[in-house]
Amino acid sequence: MTAILGISAFYHDSAAALVVDGEVVSALQEERLTREKNDDRFPQQAIAACLERADLSIEDLDYVGYYDKPYLTFDRLLETYVSFAPRGYRAFAKAMPIWLRQKLQLPREMRRELPGYDGRFVFTEHHESHAASAFFPSPFDEAAILTMDGVGEWATTSWGVGRGRKIELSHELHFPHSLGLLYTAFTSYAGFKVNSDEYKLMGLAPYGEPCYADLILNELVDLKADGSFRLDMSYFDYASGLRMTSERFHALFGGPPRESNAIIEKRHMDIAASIQRVTEEIVLRVACHLHEQTGMRNLCLSGGVALNCVANGRLQREGPFDRIWIQPAAGDAGSALGVALFIWHQLLEKPRTANPDDAAAGSLLGDEFSDDAIKSFLDTTGAHYTHLPNDAALTEEVAGLLADGNVVGWFQGRMEFGPRALGSRSILGDPRRSDMQSTINQKVKFREGFRPFAPAVLREHVDEYFDYGEEYDSPYMLVVCPVREDKLEASAADEAPLEGLDRVRARRSVLPAVTHVDDSARIQTVDAVPTASTSSCSLRSTARPAARCS
Repeated sequence: MTAILGISAFYHDSAAALVVDGEVVSALQEERLTREKNDDRFPQQAIAACLERADLSIEDLDYVGYYDKPYLTFDRLLETYVSFAPRGYRAFAKAMPIWLRQKLQLPREMRRELPGYDGRFVFTEHHESHAASAFFPSPFDEAAILTMDGVGEWATTSWGVGRGRKIELSHELHFPHSLGLLYTAFTSYAGFKVNSDEYKLMGLAPYGEPCYADLILNELVDLKADGSFRLDMSYFDYASGLRMTSERFHALFGGPPRESNAIIEKRHMDIAASIQRVTEEIVLRVACHLHEQTGMRNLCLSGGVALNCVANGRLQREGPFDRIWIQPAAGDAGSALGVALFIWHQLLEKPRTANPDDAAAGSLLGDEFSDDAIKSFLDTTGAHYTHLPNDAALTEEVAGLLADGNVVGWFQGRMEFGPRALGSRSILGDPRRSDMQSTINQKVKFREGFRPFAPAVLREHVDEYFDYGEEYDSPYMLVVCPVREDKLEASAADEAPLEGLDRVRARRSVLPAVTHVDDSARIQTVDAVPTASTSSCSLRSTARPAARCS
């Protein structure tokens, strides 16, 4: 038996993944256990949960992998600070203590956090970890690989190919020229949190017009035909300072960054729409060049940019690849799984047979609880509950509650690995109700009212509601597609058109709670599972879509 633990930590989205003899046993983010969003600490609780799942101890581990090479990252930081000196001194002074105390001492730190482990530590490059997390669990024997994020050590975009048990990254775009950091800069400017709220900017984009797209391409981004680009760094401060954007950036776009509690103006909506349009254009150009260079029919995606579901939808509809597979935990958390699989297949040279249904197990790789454990918890807390005798009774009860306009917390099986709620830890509502989006946003999630919800729909019925090719699946809720035209409705608001964020109140389709203001939806296709395995992600209640909070 060979047990491999993969770890991501100390930046954001700390996570652990356990692979035993090539099988993914468990993977989960530390934040799901500590309840601290984007927890970046060493994933002690996640590691303990992974080991408990496999009935192993730390002493049973053969390899521990870390998803990054800290010395290369430190090299990039030093070179960057020297290049911008003396302007970057404050950022340098803030960063150095934690680097000298912790990040440059990772073997020592991990030995301390893993008492009893006396094996080898393996450090892979950041984009190697991303690429491994994308290709090795994919359903493809061979595929092109594209990873795009903020920054690893030096790389911000990498591409190459995967064949069998081996990946090879051949081309890179280097810091500070980064699509992920470009998008994050606009996220920060719009008043949202860096490395956390980029999806809010994506959700805001349909409310605006991409009227700044040409300005971005003319002033900020020198974009080439192959998707490579250079940023004019005079508009950005992230390379040397403590902010994402510079005063020159603020002057170009008409004012300082929005405060997080300030009103979202039309300007912010238009800026969101514009950077979203530019992002999609860059992704499409890179993908077309990658296809031309490799001749591959399949594409695997990972890195934080791969969580941009709107860009993914355009890539699927307009791009050159026959099939696309996106790592469901595409951010840094998924790289914990990537480094573990890299050790097994590429370093230990163990064979790989592609699973036609993918090897991500529905991304249901976290904790689960027995009925007895749940009952014990409810009894301990004094909760009032009703126990239903079987699944048929449960689904009948839940369907009735949803039809009556109730919101249901759905808890079953293993926890999802990655940012999407896929049917194990989900909030459900009736998508046919016009008030359901605002009800969940305001009374349950306590979040911005413009944020959309995602439909879960049985695979055999997806074409009844959405313009989504019958050859595609979207089990991980990572693709946005149009709602079918015959499901759209003319709203009374069309007689007196709503503007700005008020557009969310207009009834746009027969499924208003999951139809965004641009008549699109981020779908999860759900299908039957032939065997009772850990890959099950079925919802066997109704053929109609259910609103899902991601």
